Amino acid sequence: MANLGRVLIIAGSDSGGGAGIQADIKTVTMLGAYAATAITAVTVQNTLGVKAVHPIPPKIVEAQARAVLDDIGADAIKTGMLGDRIMVEATAGILDRASEIPAVIDPVMIAKGGHPLLADQAVSAVRALLVPRAALLTPNAPEAEALAGVAVDSLDAMRAAGVILLSMGARAVLMKGGHVPGERVTDVLMTANGETLFEAERIDTRHTHGTGCTLASACAAGLAQGLPMEIAVATAWAYVQEAIRHAPGLGHGHGPLDHAWSLR
Repeated sequence: MANLGRVLIIAGSDSGGGAGIQADIKTVTMLGAYAATAITAVTVQNTLGVKAVHPIPPKIVEAQARAVLDDIGADAIKTGMLGDRIMVEATAGILDRASEIPAVIDPVMIAKGGHPLLADQAVSAVRALLVPRAALLTPNAPEAEALAGVAVDSLDAMRAAGVILLSMGARAVLMKGGHVPGERVTDVLMTANGETLFEAERIDTRHTHGTGCTLASACAAGLAQGLPMEIAVATAWAYVQEAIRHAPGLGHGHGPLDHAWSLR
């Protein structure tokens, strides 16, 4: 079981099962790794949007993480929805106590339907406390704009924002281009050693709920299994492309991906 890969996921729950902890667990499991969790919030949501959010007390989140790390351990940590500054600070403390474990930071700010999942005053905390602790940061264009302070509306702008985020301390940044206009979608993995492009035709579908959670968790699974960064991201990217392509069409809004596409 040496290559199993243990992933501790610090994120919120999605009652609709398409994003958050549910998508994270499905993804990590389907990629052959082991998922454990520290749940930051319980959300009331489906494909039509988020109806309510119930935060979990930060001390309970810290206790969940400590229980996992002290017993099961982890080979990678992935963070998702955190909600507010206090939870960001608590998460930074967890990462400090497990500083030898690579952290994939998904700076979740807004749900697919537009509901804010990170308080405005918490953005500066993510910038100051989590970006420098990221082995891999996975922002979409709006998140990169908020963190880097520059417009992200083209491939060159993605690169420019990525350079800024690397300068803030992230060891690698996966700039996601799904929000950038164009017939093709391009994501850019940027490290101190250069960049790797991932490009494909844009899939015409509204069923993309949980794409960001899924991609970050897939990257974490690969890193936990000992894959080099570029290979972990490439494997994750290909998995997500197929999960979108095979989306089952559930719900009346932004539907979930098919995390188990390879079983069918």
